[in-house]
Amino acid sequence: MNESMQFPIGAEVACSNGVCGDLSRVVVDPVARIVTHLVVEPKHRRGLGRLVPIDLVEDSTDRVLLRCGTDEFAKLADAQETEFLPDAPIGLGYAPGQVSAWPYYGLGTGMGMGMGNASVPMVHDRIPVGEVEVRRGEQVHATDGTLGRVQGLVIDPNDRHVTHVLLQEGHLWGRKEVAIPISAVTGVADGIRLALTKDEVADLPPVEVEHPDWS
Repeated sequence: MNESMQFPIGAEVACSNGVCGDLSRVVVDPVARIVTHLVVEPKHRRGLGRLVPIDLVEDSTDRVLLRCGTDEFAKLADAQETEFLPDAPIGLGYAPGQVSAWPYYGLGTGMGMGMGNASVPMVHDRIPVGEVEVRRGEQVHATDGTLGRVQGLVIDPNDRHVTHVLLQEGHLWGRKEVAIPISAVTGVADGIRLALTKDEVADLPPVEVEHPDWS
């Protein structure tokens, strides 16, 4: 993919064997500050929008051309709004409502800035049982009860590994943010399950979380 490609919202999107829809939004990685996916809505919204990885884009001159057929396009993941952060920061020349962001946060101050030319990231976690999928909004369960819901994942920009699970605001301690080490996660069946009690989570040391600001 050419790094200088532009993706105008509303542009027609075509597969190798026919038109598949229109570009409705771009999805960005707020830590690396790069576009990772396009959200393509079927014509006249007849069906679900699809999440198109940026490396499937062949060209974006007159319209967005994908290097896949319509059958492969139809098998791509649904672009579910619940997976992304609402009110994504404005950036890359797009207007409000045209950008969605993965629920990723950086560690520390300034880490992850200036990475606009980075390749599309592959995020791997440090959960002992291997790679798993953690979605925004999933419930988080301590050994003695439910804590709240996942706001996002904290990522070390140096190696793109998940280091913490960030709880949504408004949980039982009244603290704005609680970051749970990924090593405390024991499973992801029916929500995120921890090897910690509620009190142990409450006593976790603070973690400096970077909230990207593209203004």
